[in-house]
Amino acid sequence: MEKQNEVLEQVIIKFAGDSGDGMQLTGTQFTNTAALFGNDLSTFPDFPAEIRAPQGTLAGVSGYQLHFGSVNIYTPGDKCDVLVAMNAAALKANLKNLKDGGIIIANSDGFDPKNLRLANYPDGKSPLEDDSLGKYNVITIDVTKMTRAALVDSGLGTKEIDRAKNMFVLGFLYWMYNRSLDITIKFLEDKFGKKPAILDANLKVLRAGYNYGDTTETFRTRFQVQPAKMAAGSYRNIMGNQATAIGLVAASHQAELPLFVGTYPITPASDILHELSKHKSFGVKTFQAEDEIAGICTAIGASFGGSLAVTTSSGPGIALKGEAMGLGIMLEIPLVIINVQRGGPSTGLPTKTEQSDLLQALYGRNGEAPMPVIAAYSPANCFNTAFEACRIALEHMTPVMMLSDGYIANGAEPWQYPTSGDLKKIDVKFATEKNGENFLPYKRDEKLSRPWALPGTKGLEHRIGGLEKQHETGNISYDSDNHQFMVRMREAKVEKIADYIPQQTLDSGPEKGKLLVVGWGSTYGAIKTACKMARSEGYDVAHAQITYLKPFPKNLGEMLFNYDKVLVPEMNTGQLLKVLRDKYFVPAIGLNKIMGIPFSAGEIKDKIVELCK
Repeated sequence: MEKQNEVLEQVIIKFAGDSGDGMQLTGTQFTNTAALFGNDLSTFPDFPAEIRAPQGTLAGVSGYQLHFGSVNIYTPGDKCDVLVAMNAAALKANLKNLKDGGIIIANSDGFDPKNLRLANYPDGKSPLEDDSLGKYNVITIDVTKMTRAALVDSGLGTKEIDRAKNMFVLGFLYWMYNRSLDITIKFLEDKFGKKPAILDANLKVLRAGYNYGDTTETFRTRFQVQPAKMAAGSYRNIMGNQATAIGLVAASHQAELPLFVGTYPITPASDILHELSKHKSFGVKTFQAEDEIAGICTAIGASFGGSLAVTTSSGPGIALKGEAMGLGIMLEIPLVIINVQRGGPSTGLPTKTEQSDLLQALYGRNGEAPMPVIAAYSPANCFNTAFEACRIALEHMTPVMMLSDGYIANGAEPWQYPTSGDLKKIDVKFATEKNGENFLPYKRDEKLSRPWALPGTKGLEHRIGGLEKQHETGNISYDSDNHQFMVRMREAKVEKIADYIPQQTLDSGPEKGKLLVVGWGSTYGAIKTACKMARSEGYDVAHAQITYLKPFPKNLGEMLFNYDKVLVPEMNTGQLLKVLRDKYFVPAIGLNKIMGIPFSAGEIKDKIVELCK
């Protein structure tokens, strides 16, 4: 029977299986193919916390959600159109997020009695055989059997053959959505070029999955999703941590300074170090220290020596770096601290996302230790935010904290990348001569910033350290009046940065009205989508996303009072909410989610409707 083609505007696919089923790779390959085809997209990888959870259990389910379309895409989506379930646990863990009438592609081999028992299904009951999935379109494929049949003469062992199962599923989905195999074939050739048997096996199974879709009578509909209409330019698909790393390299180039990264691996920040280690040709030096404290201290030393210095971590590591951050603030040297947030406290949820480190970033150091804080709001925006963090640190002589989180760090989207000619120069001035009868290391300019004098510069010898400094001379001072003066001066210097950052703008909606939704960080896509949905139904709502969290843009308070109500969605218990109420006395309303997963647009839209009514 002839196959039918159905045109769709957008599709949400969730790939789910055991940690060893290759769902992250499968999702990434489909994502890259969609991106190069020209679709707009957003992704959400969902890892188990355990390095290797028990096979077949709910705790071991690994997922990858992809939302792609011919329209603008801002989130990985709420409910899925397609669920790929490689075993019973994957189905059970994700079924609640599948739309009524959605498609389930189930690997029947993953629903044997053992897998059903591990997924806590009742004995003798299989969802593929009873009527519990009646409202879905279920496509049952014995992926394991098909894979083994395709490789019966390969000479590989059963274990090696079964590792190719994900390629069968990927090939079938490429058929289903009219996609070329070429990009994945190129990927496999690059990855396994020196292992011809493994390469040949993966290629055979990929094509077998595609051909299965072409020949089976079980599924007669193919789907077409056209390219999105996007602004003209050069694009690449990018993940948040990659964009952060490239932003740091770009800032190093624009400041004409070597980049030094002193850090220690931690989920979900480690990929920044991995990416930067590939760029030695740009003068990047990466140092994996023995612990978090050593990592930031080496960065402080590199900054003192004239490098653009960076350290990276997540919440637990940021806690360990606290004393050294205070040292950087006391020294008043440029330093970029990147915090890719995850669920906490303590070890918490290492692979799950959260926005719970804002108060830590603003206040989490001993003494009065003010530091600029800025937050990225999407994977591609990590580039701009990392670049801006470097600019502020270098031009204002201060440590800066950049906030990201696991959702945007591991998520991906198309990025219209700039050329070096599109980027602003970062103004770096080293002191070369005395600024008084003797060199005064803490004499300040119009930005209240002190001079950056490199060690070894003749005549500019000066004292540094963690003890309180005397105004201008930098000598150790225990004088109480001087300490109060210096505490207020350091705070004034950070607040002065508000004169050198953009005014707060609306992302969408009217300049005055009934409701303003204020977000920061990775809530951006869900808020943007929710506000768009609400306005299409006639609700009076605007959206503002704050990048500069310390100091705030100078017009933010005025903007907040242009609306009857202010809603602040956050993946914490209300941290920005507290800060806005404290600074502006605005009776803002919180919407909070602390589940290790991002907001859905529907959750925020429901709250908007409630408040507007």
